[in-house]
This record gives sequence, C-alpha cells and structure tokens, in this order.
Amino acid sequence: MAEFVRVDSSTSSHTMDKSIILPPDEIFRNLENAKRFAIDIGGSLTKLAYYSTVQHKVAKVRSFDHTSKEATNDNLYEISVQEEVTARLHFIKFENAYIETCLDFIKDHLVNTDTKVIKATGGGAHKFKELIERKLGLKVDKEDEMTCLIKGCNFVLRNIPHEAFVFAKHTESEYRFQTTQPDIFPYLLVNIGSGVSIVKVESEDKFERIGGSSIGGGTFWGLGALLTKTKGFDELLQLASKGQHTSVDMLVKDIYGGSYGSLGLTGDLIASSFGKSATADKEFSKEDMAKSLLHMISNDIGQLACLYAKMHNLSRVYFGGFFIRGHPVTMHTITYSINFFTKGEVQALFLRHEGYLGAIGAFLKGAEEDNPNQYSWGENYAGSSGLMSVSPDMNPMQRARSGTFPFDMLEMDRLERKLVNLPLLQDASSYIPDTVDLIEDAPAREYWLFCFEEALDGVVKRAVASQPDMPEAAERAEKFRQKYRHKLQTLRHQPFAYGSLTVRSLLDTREHCLNEFNFPDPYCKIKQQENDMALKYYQKAVKALDGLCWEQRQFALVRGVLAGNVFDWGAKAVSDVLESDPEFGFEQAKRQLEERPWLVDSYDQWFERLKGPPHKCALFFVDNSGVDIILGVMPFVRELLSRGTEVVLASNSGPALNDVTNGELQILTESIAAMDPVIQSSLEEDRLILVQSGSSSPCLDLSRLDKVLAMVVRERNIDLVIIEGMGRAIHTNYYAMLSCESLKMAVIKNSWLADRLGGKLFSVVFKYEVPITDHLSAALTP
Repeated sequence: MAEFVRVDSSTSSHTMDKSIILPPDEIFRNLENAKRFAIDIGGSLTKLAYYSTVQHKVAKVRSFDHTSKEATNDNLYEISVQEEVTARLHFIKFENAYIETCLDFIKDHLVNTDTKVIKATGGGAHKFKELIERKLGLKVDKEDEMTCLIKGCNFVLRNIPHEAFVFAKHTESEYRFQTTQPDIFPYLLVNIGSGVSIVKVESEDKFERIGGSSIGGGTFWGLGALLTKTKGFDELLQLASKGQHTSVDMLVKDIYGGSYGSLGLTGDLIASSFGKSATADKEFSKEDMAKSLLHMISNDIGQLACLYAKMHNLSRVYFGGFFIRGHPVTMHTITYSINFFTKGEVQALFLRHEGYLGAIGAFLKGAEEDNPNQYSWGENYAGSSGLMSVSPDMNPMQRARSGTFPFDMLEMDRLERKLVNLPLLQDASSYIPDTVDLIEDAPAREYWLFCFEEALDGVVKRAVASQPDMPEAAERAEKFRQKYRHKLQTLRHQPFAYGSLTVRSLLDTREHCLNEFNFPDPYCKIKQQENDMALKYYQKAVKALDGLCWEQRQFALVRGVLAGNVFDWGAKAVSDVLESDPEFGFEQAKRQLEERPWLVDSYDQWFERLKGPPHKCALFFVDNSGVDIILGVMPFVRELLSRGTEVVLASNSGPALNDVTNGELQILTESIAAMDPVIQSSLEEDRLILVQSGSSSPCLDLSRLDKVLAMVVRERNIDLVIIEGMGRAIHTNYYAMLSCESLKMAVIKNSWLADRLGGKLFSVVFKYEVPITDHLSAALTP
C-alpha cells in the first residue's frame, strides 16, 4: 500500500491526509512495462495515458499423437497453460493537485521503458512542462488540442459499444445508451470549455471548426463567482442543483398570464433570463441565481448547436468538455435545450469517456508508427472504474476527506482479431445484440445480479480445480471473487457504470475478472472429459439416425441439437444435475425436453423448407463442448452436408464457460472425420470449414465478429444462419433480423427466465425466420 500526498496548489506545500490510502497496483497498473506516454492537462484535471505489454496466462490445446508406440494417454488432446504477451492501453484521470505526487510515483516505478518523449495536450501542458520534464526525464512534445480531441472521440466511438448515451433525468433509466453505428461519420462535436468550439467531423482526418461562442463554461464560472461569491466550479453546480430558476427568470406566463398559443410558447418557457431581477425588490438566493445562469448558458449553447446541426444536415451531436464532465445537472440542461430547439428531432449525445478524449488522441498521435487503428480494441472491465454518477453534493475536498481517492481509470485491450459487422445483418445501424436492457428492466436487473452473485462460489471452485498443480490458485481465486463481487455491487448502485447492463455484459465482466487473475479457462478439464466421452458414442448416434426414415430423421436431428444444448455448465439448474448425477447423459437430456408444441415452435415451417432445394451454404454459430457439439451439432451438420449444403462452423476464439473454442473444435472435427467418411470428404473438398468468431463470450454480438469470418460469409454466399444456445440465441440475437434465412435453437435452462417467457424449465425455442424480401419474391413468383 502506498500513501499519496495531496499537493495544495495554492501554497505549493505538501499537506498529509492520512485518510487517503492508495494501492498503486490498482491505479497505475502494469507501470513497470509501460512503453509510451501521453498526458492531457486541463484547468483542474490531468489525464495520463500509457501503453504497456501485459503478460497473462492462456489455455492452449494440442492434439496427442496416438499413432506412436509410446502413446499411452487416452485423452484426445492435452491442455497447457502458457504465458502470452498482449498490448493494453491505460488511461488515468486525477485532479491537478495530485500531479507532482503522481509523477514521483511514475518515475519510481518505470523499469522497462525506452521512450524519450511524452506527448502532451491541453491548456496545462505548457504550465506543467518543466515539472514533467524534470520529474520523468522525458521531453514534452505538445500536440494540437482539437486534433487530439477528435482523434480520441473517433477512437472511443469505433471501439467501445454503447459509448454514447442520452441523458433523461427523472426517468427510470437516466442513462440510455446508444448502439454504435457501423459508420461513425459525420458528426458534430460541441466542446464546451471556457468557451465553445463546434466542430464538424467528416472522417478520421477531416474535420473543421465551423463555429463557436465566447459564452461557455468559463462564462458560467466567472459570472457565477461574481453573483454568488463562490469560487469553485463544482461548488457552483452544487448551488445550481438546489436552486429554482423561476425565482429569477421571467417566464412567458409572467408576461402574458399564461401560454402564448399563437406562437406556440408554453407558459413555463423562459422569456427573459434574470428578467425578474430588474424589477423585484428583494434579494435572490445564490442557488436560484446559479440555476438561472446555468439555464441561460445551456440554452444559448443548445440553440447554437442546433442551428449548426441543421445548417450542415447532421443528426449526431456529441457534447463534451469541462462544462459537461458527466455532471447530471449540466447534461440535463443541455438535453432540455436541444430537445426544445429541435422539437425532439435531434438528441443531445454524451460520451462515457469524454474526459479521456484528449489523452487518447495525444497517445494516438505518438503511436502513429504502430498504427493502432489497424486493430480492434475492447474495454477491460476488470481494470476500468466505469462511469460514476457525479453528485453535486460532494466536491473534491469532501471526497478527499471521505477517503475516496479521486482517480478514474479506463483500460483497453488490443484484440487479436479485427472485428467487423456480420454482412448479413438486415440493418446494421439498428441492430441491438441484447434482448433485455437491465438498466430499464429493474426486476430483471435485480434477479440477474443476485443470480451472478449466488453463482460465485461455484465459479471459484471450478477455477481452483482447473489448476490443481498451482498451490497459489486458491488465493488468486479469492481475489477474483472479491473483485467480481465489487463489480456486481457497483452495478447494483450504478447500473450504467459500464454502458448498457445486460446478461452479456455481466458474463463478459466475469470472464475479464477471471483472466485478470490468470484463470484463462476454468472449465478446461470438464470440457476435455466430456469431449472424450461424447466421441465414444458418435458412431452409435449416427448409425441410429441413419436407420430412421427421412421425416423421422429430420425431427430426431433437431431434437438431438436441443438435447445437446442442455449440457451447459453456465446454467445452475444443469450444473447441479451434472455434479450430482455423473450418469446423466444424452438420452436423459432428451427426456428433459418439453414435448411439442414448444414454447417457440417453427419446426413445421422448417420441415417444409427442407423439402425444397438445399441451401447453398450455412453458417452455424456453435455453443458448448462435449455432448452438444459432438452428438447434437455434428450429426445435424452431417445431414446438411449430405443434402449438398456447405457448412461454416463458427466457434469462440477464446474460452468462456464450457463453450467449445476454435482450437478444440479443430481437434474434435479431425477425430470425427477419422470415423465418418461424410465429414472426412467434406473437409477434404472444402465444403466444411471451421472459423473463429472473434468472440470470447458465452453470448454473441453480430456487430463485432472476426474480419476473416465476414470475408468467408461474402465468399461463400451464406443463405442460412444457425445460432444455437441460450446465450447466443435468447440473451442475445433473439430479435436479430438477417437478410437470409435463420434458425435459432435453444433450451431455456433458467427457471426465472422460463417463467418470464411463459414457459418452464427446459422449454424449447425453435425459431425459423425468413426475411420479408424472400416472402415477397416468393409471393410474386408465378
């Protein structure tokens, strides 16, 4: 533990506050491997960015050579945990009062850096230039502030889903996150600092300042100080949040006795800011004057932004800068202004990470030789503090006295694969992966947060069991438990902390935390055992299917996929059964399924489609290892291949629960091919191919898939997409609309979810959909 000393900038002396205790590895993480730095220093906040290489464990599978005489192992493959180095971006935000202490800490912990330059931007870059160079021994290279801001904005919009949000005060879910558009350009960025800059952004490198105003955050601060004798910006907002502007402002009804109907002006509309102060013979409160001032400036900025948006035909308007900084009171007044002046046609959009934009942009400028934009990046939930609600009732000094150290962190991991949209999305701009938004659905949120917390003991147990030869595994697992529980508690109080809150985000956060403590694949041993066992029954299962008539076989194949999907260790109802009854197998799973008609039942339509010509090529997003992939999916795939349909099997790039990974599927498919000539010939003729999805999640986001997979989809002219499993077909993509035929198959293995959908445990969802265009063309065919 390290004790940080707060610097009193007014006296330049150090004052010790014993209540501020900071674990440095929680803030400046992996600093010893930092490679490149950038810094953005504003009037009150410093944002530090650095790039580091992170060493962590990954689980790899390798096929055993069973042909050698020395081969004695019955397992199909071996699992090894290896060290892998990946790239990570770190962004840290703190008050300028702490800058000297932070620089000292960084200097003391730099080990492997060979960088000689630190990129700097922001108004304070010149002020602190000498201090930075003296403390770190790095040359400060200043970058243009607006260029950095735009580069940072482009980066977060491109790489962080649900980065932008609409703020709706006095509603159940104040933060309404927006789906990131495939093409983020063009947009309008309204940066409200001391003044206002309005920038039109048309591409990565093309932007133009098209307007602005001298009336901005500095105006609010300056006039507010004169009116209220309050010197701090946050203190002014605190006053404004408690004030009533109607005590100071003259409203339409104050002039006309009510609304001015012929002009469409309601009675509560402000006719004159501070209008009552000219005639009223009384003192006005500081709170009311601050609120009136906030409305006056926000309305002016809002109208200006609307005029420029209309002039340049732009519908996306993002607001940022010191004036915003995530404060609910400023976001609310800006939102109200935009809504009024555009009559609801344009929404004011805010960014989760707008405070980091300058630092991100400065970093990108310094890293241009590495071309960071050629990669996809993902937020690391384990190392990010998330979007916190900024209470106007707690100013910086109060936070310090409360022992809450005013640091904020964001971490971005470089992904192995470049991620793009699935080309078959009917409308990529309106695609929403998740079925339920837990921010808006409070009962569902409460249930799933409880569910994930209740499952923690089982996950910890499984993580320790996956590394029996590592005595420190139990200690690491306990740290994982504490971290993930803390994340769940944060989300209980701040559901909007990491963007949209969904079952998918809860699962992904858990995976990030497991990886953080070097548990890359807690279910690897279980998957290995179940794969080995299921392979022994493959030939028997295929022989039984081949003995059925065509009609019976089609239903048996679907029933087999559904029964295989029961084997999901991520579902507590199933994991309890599998742990208590080791003999529970494929036939028992079939008996658990509900009888037809199923909860969602399009089987008759699917059966009729099978009587027609075969599909050209099917893309199958697979789910679990073991019985699911081997006895359920592969016989179904075998039938498609026998019909003349090519098949692309898409599996996870990395581990998640007991889902099959691409590495495992490669080995399993080779083993199945050795005993099945249909699979063997299909592999040889390139009619069956295996690709990575680009995902390491139990769910599926069709807007973030491996670029190679997207290329295969185009080349193969995919005309059928099959999505299997509760995570991929119910928690996500249940409402996904595709431009080709689709089949979504899943068994509901959660009693609460089944009840909510009107079913029961082990209810079946079999959803076959044909795009509307196909229906029209069929209807028009003579």
